[in-house]
Amino acid sequence: MQTEFHTESQTIEYKQEISESFESEVVAFLNSKTGGHLYIGIADDGNVVGVKNSDLVQRQVADKILNNIQPATLGLFDIVAERRDDKDVVHLIVSSGSEKPYYLKKFGMTSDGCFLRVGSSKRAMTDKMIMEQFSSRAKLSLGKIPSPRQDLTFAQLKIYYEELGKPLNSQFAKSLELLTPDGRFNYTAYLLADENGMSIKLARYSGSDKYDLIESEEFGNCCLVKAVKSVLTRLQVANVTRTKITPMERKESHLVEPIALREAVINAVVHNDYTREVPPLFEIFSDKIVITTYGGLVEGLSKDDFFNCCSMPRNRELMRVFHDLELVEQLGSGMTRIMSYYKSDIFTFTSNFMKTTFDFADEQKLGNKLGNKLGNKLGNEFAPKSQRKNLSEVRRRILELMEEDSRISMTSIAQKLGYSVTAIEKNVDFLKENGYVKRIGRTNSGYWKIK
Repeated sequence: MQTEFHTESQTIEYKQEISESFESEVVAFLNSKTGGHLYIGIADDGNVVGVKNSDLVQRQVADKILNNIQPATLGLFDIVAERRDDKDVVHLIVSSGSEKPYYLKKFGMTSDGCFLRVGSSKRAMTDKMIMEQFSSRAKLSLGKIPSPRQDLTFAQLKIYYEELGKPLNSQFAKSLELLTPDGRFNYTAYLLADENGMSIKLARYSGSDKYDLIESEEFGNCCLVKAVKSVLTRLQVANVTRTKITPMERKESHLVEPIALREAVINAVVHNDYTREVPPLFEIFSDKIVITTYGGLVEGLSKDDFFNCCSMPRNRELMRVFHDLELVEQLGSGMTRIMSYYKSDIFTFTSNFMKTTFDFADEQKLGNKLGNKLGNKLGNEFAPKSQRKNLSEVRRRILELMEEDSRISMTSIAQKLGYSVTAIEKNVDFLKENGYVKRIGRTNSGYWKIK
């Protein structure tokens, strides 16, 4: 039995095969507000007919888009091979571009080369529409801003590409669009270089607000890809697994859904507005993780578009590199994953910022409250070991290390857990104040007494 696809619409176009109008359909999606999906191997009526050689069709699609459409479209489309009704179908995902109007190279920026999606078909743009889009094109983009340094090296970036079997050749700066029109390294190159001045900050607080900062780390001044991987690792440690034993099974759960958290982190970095040199911020509280992105919504993307998982990359060149390195998959797929676990109210917007707030499970919040009440009640009396389950993972690990070696130093604890000494000292102060541990003797010659 054949499966019929949904009918063509504002965001869906079917092609039985690559036709002469193919590039103009792509241009229409690039110039629209939401982008769209073009399927090759599906007839106009929605019936799957398939393609004979999926690999060849994918190469032809990429060549036609890259060679016949202007401005540059790298990072604005994905090509995915799919299997429908035992037939091969090529799925082209096109994002709304930020450098409108896009046009057919052979016709230039004219009504013969510029198209717009209207309903389920494309329409030629008028001269007035073309000029309006051109005049509203963003004047600043990372690709056009020269790097503040031109003595850049890219050893780390090359390693990441080599690890995936995609070694960069001598022309990589040009192919990855890391150069300004006059041939200098641009700001994207600066962010991806081995050394730069951009640092991503991660802060941790003891409570549910910013009153008591117990840890502040910076990941950066290096290749942005490396910084992102460091942030993901650090948040993975914070997003500890909780275990609940039931009569039937052992259940484990994280404070925040790991897939959604990972996608939110990468989205924050890729879609951040770096033109003001403001990096994204990651904050860990006792009851939530908050991610703050500078720049708000991309111009031309409404909240409805955002929550419908429409993609409009702010930093197209960065998106392309992150896609190459398999940190992002299809355009818009990150938001789809987040929305499959959380409701839209985790996002808040201002004119310049967007915040994503992942609240911990109610069970964890209850644990925090119990732990605080217990500490206030007992004062300097020792807290029973059974109450350790209400502590954070870091504080439990500190107590375990102290039990293993009662003379262990703050420096050794910090090295073993991967935290700064200052962060460990603040956590130990909490443990002492709430009766979990007591220091006997001097700093150099004393020991820890734990109950």
